[in-house]
Formats: sequence, structure tokens, C-alpha cells
Amino acid sequence: MVSDAKTPSPRVGEGWGGGSPRLCLRAVARVVQAGGIVAYPTEAVYGLGCDPRNERVVRRLLALKRRTLRKGLILIAADFTQLAPFLQPLSFDEQTRLAATWPGPYTWLVPTRADTPYWLRGRHDTLAVRVTAHPLAAALCRACGHALVSTSANFSGRPPARNVLAVRRQLGLSIDALLPGLTGGADKPTEIRDLRSHRLVRGA
Repeated sequence: MVSDAKTPSPRVGEGWGGGSPRLCLRAVARVVQAGGIVAYPTEAVYGLGCDPRNERVVRRLLALKRRTLRKGLILIAADFTQLAPFLQPLSFDEQTRLAATWPGPYTWLVPTRADTPYWLRGRHDTLAVRVTAHPLAAALCRACGHALVSTSANFSGRPPARNVLAVRRQLGLSIDALLPGLTGGADKPTEIRDLRSHRLVRGA
């Protein structure tokens, strides 16, 4: 749990209540900025996210997921500028290929900068990144002012949560905030391809 007394409670955002969506987004963004873990809807399932620059919270998220550090993580963003600090400079053709699929449900493995943290890329020299087309996920990235870690909202080996009730049942108070909303309607996780080899890593 986030220990900062100014951070909203673990149940912030579980319902719109009388507040506006904009206020709810801001509250959940404050949890991220304070070093918390949040759940939010994406194209296919609910995701768990946090500040990718905060090693402590990333390691906490990996422990919650029971996921090894070596596998690496996905980052989502509202636009490419939020991803650029983690990536090597791209050729014109590579930028064109990404632009043709973003915003959208396409995740790419892109070569990372040498200083991209190990807790994000794992044992790889690439990082999985996506400019999301989901309006709430993109709005949350904008409210935070940076990209977010994105991993499915479930314990390793269990089905990903696809709605608020499933997130509550499976993760309960293990997370610090929940941004309610509908997923994008995709029936399976986003396709993952390697940008340079074009190899399909995870099918659509």
C-alpha cells in the first residue's frame, strides 16, 4: 500500500459516484505519482500499471504478479514522445512502421537505450511498447505525464481480469487504486512483433 498520507485510499476510482471522470483520472494519476499500483482498462483486459521509473514499485508489481524480473515488461503511452526516453533512435522506416499501427492494439519490441533500467527490459535488449488506442488508458498516461507499465491484471497462471468485479475478486486490496471502465472489446491480448526482424512474438 502507498504510505503517503496524501495518497487516495485503495478504493479510489472503484466507481464514478458523484465525481466526474476527470476527477477520478486525476485521483488515480496521483496514486501512480506517489508510487502506487493501479488497475485500468485496456484494449482486451484490465491492466496493472505503475511508474516505470520507480524501481521499488515495479519490483512490488512483479512480486504481486509472481512474475520473474528477467521477462521484461510492456510500457503503454498516450503518444510516442512518452516512450522515446527508453528507446534507441529509430530510422525513418521504423518510425513509419510504428506510426501505421499506433494508436492501436499493436505492441512492438523496440531496441532500448543502454540506460533503460533492467527492471523494465529484463534480460532483453528490446522493450515492449505500445501507444494505446484505449481512451481511458491513454487519458491516464496523459494525466500522469509519462508512460505506464502495463501487465495483465491477474496472478501468474490465472485468467486476466476483464472487468472491475474480476479485478476486485482476484487482486482485492493488493493494488492501490482502480480506474473503472470498459475494456476495448478485443478477445485476446495485443499482438507483439519485433520491430527489426518483423518476427511475430505473440499472435493477435
